[in-house]
Amino acid sequence: MAYREIISRAVLTWGAVAVGARLPVAAAPLALVFLVRERPGGYTLGAVLAAVYVIGEIVGAPLLGMRMRPERARPQLAAGLAAGAAGFGALGVAHEAPPVLLGVFAFVAGAGPAAAPGGMRALLTSLVPERAVAQAMSLESVLTFGIWAVAPALTAALALAAPHAPLLLIAALMAASVAGLWVLPAGWATGEDPAGGDRGTLRVVLGVWPVYVTGAASMSLLALAELILPALLEQRGIAVGWSGVVLAGFSIGSAVGAFVYGLRSWPGRLPTQSLVLLLGVSACVAVVAVLPGLVWIGTGLAVAGVMQAGAMLTRNLTLRELLPPSALAAGYSVMYAAVGAGYAASGTLAGGLLRVAAPSTAILAGVCLTLLLAVVGAVGERRVSAAARVPKEPGAATAARL
Repeated sequence: MAYREIISRAVLTWGAVAVGARLPVAAAPLALVFLVRERPGGYTLGAVLAAVYVIGEIVGAPLLGMRMRPERARPQLAAGLAAGAAGFGALGVAHEAPPVLLGVFAFVAGAGPAAAPGGMRALLTSLVPERAVAQAMSLESVLTFGIWAVAPALTAALALAAPHAPLLLIAALMAASVAGLWVLPAGWATGEDPAGGDRGTLRVVLGVWPVYVTGAASMSLLALAELILPALLEQRGIAVGWSGVVLAGFSIGSAVGAFVYGLRSWPGRLPTQSLVLLLGVSACVAVVAVLPGLVWIGTGLAVAGVMQAGAMLTRNLTLRELLPPSALAAGYSVMYAAVGAGYAASGTLAGGLLRVAAPSTAILAGVCLTLLLAVVGAVGERRVSAAARVPKEPGAATAARL
């Protein structure tokens, strides 16, 4: 199905609301660093505030996502985004507050809207025909990577004028996304009896744990490469300033990869596609660690971005295959938390490895760990997928025993 066939007023409206909800998430870590960098020990405090923000996301996504109900998604999404806007606004207005209070605001800003990406994705897929879900998710990924490419430059430019300006802007954007929800559908239909309750949803969502392992693995690998990139450039005798250009190439590659994935159907089952793409990302990052020269590093990360986009899409589509519609928002939220946890763990691992190993060695160690997690996830996904494909027609259970 062509992209032009899924472009509608509802999808375009969803895109506008998504920009208001997601640009603050992309800008927040850097905005927090700029907010306090002129204080004594400002960069350290900024890193701590950014970490608290991410912890808020990791905690809030599964807790709030599990409670999201398709039939009343709008008020739940609005409440979460409003809490995030309040947290960002408090950081911008009370930017001279004590660090502990800033930490509380940062946690609220991270936790409040953490379930919104999952809920918004479930809402988007309800706006298009079933056969066009892959294209809709590809378009969502292109939008997301575009936001992540623009957010750092916008944040830095505003912060040079006033350190708290980025936080005031993103608070306003998130507040605007709350209002925008009322021009979208109130929720999405599932055609299911929601009698299972929170415990039933939790059991179903956690039952597809291998998908989350694979998601955390790929993000951990790329986070390790990104965080070690400046040190790697120094090791190669390349100016550290090139790191921004290289990472922009990665974002562009990711947007291209997401667009290309949605152009057609690809051979193989989704878990197989995910594994192949993850192995490809691992190979690209290994090339970055081993081969010298800025061209090799930039090309390796750009190609890794193309494959990473496809890997991310296959994981989300796999969740859609394995989970019932009523649990999709919760599943996407748990994936969001798993990816955030993988990124946070990679930051810690990067700091530890650089104390005892060269940057290139640290990246290769991360590749080995990713491959191990990929194998665990692939074996688990095969079992989960096999269980999900058991026939459910009358008499199927009897037939299976014969």
